[in-house]
Amino acid sequence: MHPALQPVYDEVVSRNAGEEEFHQAVLEVLDSLGPVVQKHPQYTDAAILRRLCEPERQIIFRVPWVDDTNQVQINRGFRVEFNSALGPYKGGLRFHPSVYLGIVKFLGFEQIFKNALTGLPIGGGKGGSDFDPKGRSEGEIMRFCQSFMTELYRHIGEYTDVPAGDIGVGGREIGYLFGQYKRITNRYESGVLTGKGLSWGGSQVRTEATGYGTVFFVDEVLKTMNQSLDGKRVVVSGSGNVAIYAIEKVHQLGGVVVACSDSSGYVVDEAGIDVALLKEIKDVQRGRIGDYAEARGAKVHHVTDGSVWDVPCEVALPCATQNELDEREATTLIKQGCRVVAEGANMPTTPSAIQVFSDADVRFAPGKAANAGGVATSALEMQQNASRDFWTFDHTEERLEVIMRGIHQRCIETADEYGTPGNYVAGANISAFTHVADAVLALGVI
Repeated sequence: MHPALQPVYDEVVSRNAGEEEFHQAVLEVLDSLGPVVQKHPQYTDAAILRRLCEPERQIIFRVPWVDDTNQVQINRGFRVEFNSALGPYKGGLRFHPSVYLGIVKFLGFEQIFKNALTGLPIGGGKGGSDFDPKGRSEGEIMRFCQSFMTELYRHIGEYTDVPAGDIGVGGREIGYLFGQYKRITNRYESGVLTGKGLSWGGSQVRTEATGYGTVFFVDEVLKTMNQSLDGKRVVVSGSGNVAIYAIEKVHQLGGVVVACSDSSGYVVDEAGIDVALLKEIKDVQRGRIGDYAEARGAKVHHVTDGSVWDVPCEVALPCATQNELDEREATTLIKQGCRVVAEGANMPTTPSAIQVFSDADVRFAPGKAANAGGVATSALEMQQNASRDFWTFDHTEERLEVIMRGIHQRCIETADEYGTPGNYVAGANISAFTHVADAVLALGVI
């Protein structure tokens, strides 16, 4: 790390004790910025990095609700409004037992740079709760969402902070949250939340956007290698929204996804994952990956231990959760011929695994670049809401594709400019940082 950056990281660790995911996210960015502070000392002189590492606002609140047995339950809610130099805070809500302030800050910090890479006028934020929607009834989920929004509503708005979904928060939860916001405020402010249903202010392609965008990015990476997805063997971790639509787009572009997973194990389907069946099991039945294997029968190998990264592939798409792909698994992937890795999830690859990929000259695309399609399409949803417009699927997908290919181009050009050709991590971090830093400088010390 550049000597001017080490004190910034030390301060982050000291002031945010125990928040390991946040430390990791900050370290990953700072490690890339040595060439920037060497070339542009004004960023260090104005304490830009220290300001970017400190959220503008951190909100923690109690969420009381009543379960189906008439027992009062208490969860904790969070919203970290990290940086608004480029526009209103924008980032999802995660409902999962692992959520605590450190997770939300890591996600919000990443969101600053991801949003900047899209080129759209949105700042970075993130939120959520340690509530677990799994196993809860529709009524319990609705009551929790209404209680959560009863506090959150006072902190958000289409020009202030625009949440969306994340793990545990899909269209159902967004509907309950938006309904309560509308009820409390007496306004149909459709731009206050994204990921809405198509019949009440949502955008075409939003459901598909993160997965599709990741694959558009991979397609651009392969072009720099004079290759394409056609005929490529691909493994995807996860089987949620991002994974499903990454699989779908890989198949549309000629690749074959042979494996996917969830927290209970993984399946290997050499004929290619049946996307329609996976959607039915996950979205309609709310089932597990084992149900997919049972439905496919002898065609599918179901593994309940081990790692999906043990399956040989040429392209790997981690689309599940943070730190799921470690050094051992990275080494296994390389030995089995993997040449491209792109993060569909947020920070799913450990720092040591990223180093393994770098040393082996595997093309590695970080999440802030590769999975920016979701938030980009959320911003397109905000545009449609602001103009009372509604775009077709084809038009919106075309806009998404242009944005993702533009992000790839900026990463490549920036990496070349700062002496790290082909390094997508450096290209993404430097391009996003300079964009945000220039805006922070222009706005003064605030």
